Amino acid sequence: MTARKQLFISSVQKELADERRALKEYVHGDPLLRRFFEVFLFEDLPASDRRADAVYLHEVEQSAIYVGLFGNVYGYEDAEGISPTEREFDHATTCGTERLIFVKGNDDSARHPKMLALIRKVGDQLIRRRYGSIPELTAILYASLIEHLERSGDIRSLPFDASACPRATFDDLSEEKLADFLGLAQRGRGYPLASDTPMLKALTHLNLLENGNPTHAAILLFGNFPQRFLISSEVKCMHFHGTEIRKPIPSYQIYKGTVFELVDQAVDFVMSKLAARVGTRSEGPQAPVTYEIPRDVVAEAIVNAVAHRNYTSNASVQVMLFSDRLEIWNPGQLPPPLTLAALRKPHPSIPHNPLIAEPLFLARYIERAGTGTLDMIALCSEVKIPTPEFKQEVGTFMQIIRRPEAQPESEPQSNAEVTGQVGTKLALSRHQVEILRKCEEESAITDLMDIAERSDRTKFRHQVLAPLLEDGLLEMTIPHKPTSSKQKYRLTANGAEILKHTK
Repeated sequence: MTARKQLFISSVQKELADERRALKEYVHGDPLLRRFFEVFLFEDLPASDRRADAVYLHEVEQSAIYVGLFGNVYGYEDAEGISPTEREFDHATTCGTERLIFVKGNDDSARHPKMLALIRKVGDQLIRRRYGSIPELTAILYASLIEHLERSGDIRSLPFDASACPRATFDDLSEEKLADFLGLAQRGRGYPLASDTPMLKALTHLNLLENGNPTHAAILLFGNFPQRFLISSEVKCMHFHGTEIRKPIPSYQIYKGTVFELVDQAVDFVMSKLAARVGTRSEGPQAPVTYEIPRDVVAEAIVNAVAHRNYTSNASVQVMLFSDRLEIWNPGQLPPPLTLAALRKPHPSIPHNPLIAEPLFLARYIERAGTGTLDMIALCSEVKIPTPEFKQEVGTFMQIIRRPEAQPESEPQSNAEVTGQVGTKLALSRHQVEILRKCEEESAITDLMDIAERSDRTKFRHQVLAPLLEDGLLEMTIPHKPTSSKQKYRLTANGAEILKHTK
């Protein structure tokens, strides 16, 4: 066991005797602190023929931390007019001993002038804390000692995403979701593990186990139902026709699932509400779809919120689309040394949840280089919309992206082929239009995935099919068995009407 460190508790001998004794009993009685600290009190010294002041200064030299309790009394003064308390503080300063100073009370009117001068001298060198009662004193001492132990490396607390998720087992993880991820990571980043890698090996390789148990990151990335363990990990998406938050909310969705699913669903929610223009094939082999806010900007902002949020908070990520802007809020603060100004110039990547960020990087949702905000700024500049705004208020990080000045929603934009103007709120992509046409005859999901050039079945369902089903443009042939191997999709009457008006 590591040798215990000595705490030297100093004060005017008679004035704060109760506080000194209470601190010693508290430290020796706390299961954690007593593993690391031994308390020295001068009243506990046995009789000796050594000078008391020499003994005290020697003990200051042997101590890891000097704790000074300052009250109203200055105490006995030697030939130079200096008290033992001040001598001990000065000696701790000379020895480079860590000093913790606690001043009793806020009223300085009754303090001895030399004690006031000592308190001012201390204040010029370090941060001193005031206390009113012994329980308050023990609480602030505890916080200071824990900070010392963490700083010195004596104790290490795991990041939230690296700690084991209580009650979670391997049964709470989805092999299908893990396999989909491994396939993406191998194709996108050359990740060495194949999609059929056993779960234990894959999670070990990704550092997602703590003492053999799934971590919070494992549940958030590959859980069957992450919100069972982390209720606030959902994403709330809202669409307002005006510029303020007002009820009733025209469109309000709460999305649940893994971090990948949360990002996909939130991005699709926003993109389905933005104005879109479909060009002609004269512009290329495929008719381009242009949104008023580039999809990459929306995706980057939402990924930032989901990846870097504080998952210990009871708040959720909020995505709010107004008539003039998109706002994305996530609980948490920028990690030091990042500042709001630093986000607008090259800066290091400092993920709040490193074990969540790594798989998002491998699946090509984010980049490691810390270029996300710079990419957003550059893309907005290219399409001539205002530079994104970043704010930090009341424990919340905010990203604000301005929409271009839009025409009223009921008026189609001129000189463009517009989809989604009849019987649907969706701004249909070219692939979705082609899928609707394909579904004039009953079609299997694999045929539809080929049209959209997709290989990930789960993402295809969430990103492409789900909006068409929810808006009543497509329907399942076996609705009571959504995942049936014989499942097919067909066009509804509403979907047929849309096709008549879609160029």
